[in-house]
Amino acid sequence: MKRIAVFTSGGDAPGMNACIRAVVRGAVYHGIEVYGIRRGYSGMIAGDIFQMSSHSVSNIVQRGGTILKSARSKEFMTPEGRRKAYDKLQEHGIDGLIAIGGNGTFTGAMTFHNEYGIPTVGAPGTIDNDLYGTDYTIGFDTAVNTALDAIDRIRDTASSHDRVFFIEVMGRDSGYIAIQSGIGGGAELVMVPEVLTPISEVVETLRQGWLRSKASSIVVVAEGEEEGSAAEIADKIKSQIEEDIDMRVTTLGHTQRGGSPSAYDRILASRLGLGALEGLLAGQKNVMAGIINNELVYTPFEDTIRLPKPINEDLLRMVKILSI
Repeated sequence: MKRIAVFTSGGDAPGMNACIRAVVRGAVYHGIEVYGIRRGYSGMIAGDIFQMSSHSVSNIVQRGGTILKSARSKEFMTPEGRRKAYDKLQEHGIDGLIAIGGNGTFTGAMTFHNEYGIPTVGAPGTIDNDLYGTDYTIGFDTAVNTALDAIDRIRDTASSHDRVFFIEVMGRDSGYIAIQSGIGGGAELVMVPEVLTPISEVVETLRQGWLRSKASSIVVVAEGEEEGSAAEIADKIKSQIEEDIDMRVTTLGHTQRGGSPSAYDRILASRLGLGALEGLLAGQKNVMAGIINNELVYTPFEDTIRLPKPINEDLLRMVKILSI
């Protein structure tokens, strides 16, 4: 393998730049030509491919987002789009790919390899931490700390005005951000997609707090919660209580994606970027580089995409105990 390319795809995550940097400098160290592809699969189809050097990734380890940009490509989902992408890679003599992203990114890479044989190794870049095959994904730690900072600030105003706040965090299919930021922020309740929490249980938990003279409460809601959004849950609870309680809703949204990556995310992304590159050079293909029990491992894309990453129910039990 003489020439590889790296790209980011799907939602951006803090630490992606640190991962790109590790891939590029690792390639330079091993004497491999390295190219960047802008805007993920869309840029691959358009031929937006350029050679990178060690200097290309100077002063980016601390930056959020991704210098290679990211996009979701509907065209790549078609055989015609993948053919165009393959032709552009052939024009540039690309022998292998490093894909930084999540489920959709790896699904595309697996299909691409099955059709054209381009070996790809992935690095898990998603704030949701929902990929099987790694304890933590790039961007998760930063997103939790961003959410936690907001929860701390909201707690101050909740206490000042005796309010109940419903705080919605990201997590369409995964409650990892909600649980960890909820525990760290001292939430009275955390609602996640993996475990059904009936509205009646939320009402009972809040009432028990009021009986213990709790003046304010925080409920952290993952966006994929089955009972609905934080606003919908607040409305449902209002309709079931007689007490005159001031309730407010805050949706943190895309603030969780931005910002400078934490120290943990910078180190994790660097390990995974270099691990993905060296795995590719060693003959790995159709796998994701991950860290499990502090060891580098490679998990087939098929397993990463298909197998669920269960939530730790001990953490949910901890929320209930610590909210007393």
